[in-house]
Amino acid sequence: MGRIGFVGTGGVATRHAGVLATFDDAEIVAVTDLDHDRAAAFARAHGGAAVPDVAALIDAGADAVYVCVPPFAHGEAEQALTDAGVALFVEKPLALDVPTAQQISDRIAAAGVVSRVGHHWRCAEPVRRARDLLAGRTVRQVSGYWLDKVPPVPWWTDRARSGGPLVEQAVHVLDLARALVGEVDEVYALSAGPPEGGTTDVATSGVLRFACGAVGTVSTTCALAGKLRAGLEIVADGLVVGVGEDWLHVGDGISTRRRRFDPGIARRAADREFLDAVRGDGSPPAPLGLPDHAEALRSHRLACALATSVETRVPEEAR
Repeated sequence: MGRIGFVGTGGVATRHAGVLATFDDAEIVAVTDLDHDRAAAFARAHGGAAVPDVAALIDAGADAVYVCVPPFAHGEAEQALTDAGVALFVEKPLALDVPTAQQISDRIAAAGVVSRVGHHWRCAEPVRRARDLLAGRTVRQVSGYWLDKVPPVPWWTDRARSGGPLVEQAVHVLDLARALVGEVDEVYALSAGPPEGGTTDVATSGVLRFACGAVGTVSTTCALAGKLRAGLEIVADGLVVGVGEDWLHVGDGISTRRRRFDPGIARRAADREFLDAVRGDGSPPAPLGLPDHAEALRSHRLACALATSVETRVPEEAR
């Protein structure tokens, strides 16, 4: 039986807890949050004890912990848990910046603890099908997008706390681009400016140069009333594959096939994969399985390079 803890008990943590409740080998033993009332409500709903801090969480005997905190709150929790030998599931993004994420990754590597990061799109059926469709084809162009509203959390429109949409949201899309197409060498990005009352970007567009020779773009906006779509369009010789967490379309310029998928399947698969890794199945992260912290850091570095280019207005190296 896996003894599970949570640092942070907001919406994403609640989603994970709902999935864990369907497994017979997972038990939530302790949770902590800066908002103790929220932690107490979470514990009543999902089990375990609401404890005051990470040290108490470790003392409660958790052998695997989900770190589900805002971008600005990453760092101390992961380091304390890693030093205690606790396995980590870290929700994206890994941090506000690269140095903080790198320090955590180095600590995890030195301690040798199991880690996985919540890029659950890699576990989705449409992503696996996209990989098979693209196998053996030369990719020429990649278009990524995250077209959405302002998320309902108070810190999101403050760039100093969220990192901006490229880091906080579009990292999912960028991680998928890396998984399906390969590494990005260089990026350049621009912003349309902040939304009213905020300091983050209401819209961004970036250009990407892939190591394989493909070119790409990524665009974000929070100017809509709701989430319109998020994903990739990948153009290869003779084929275009559109893919996201829960959708796939395939065309050749003459006809197109479209299909929707249940997003819950990928989310369940991600939590199952983490628990199996904690139990010691001996398997390294699969190319399209949930990434460990070191692999996710590459996607985080790419997202941060784009965010930096918005500020510097010059091309930035992406790895």
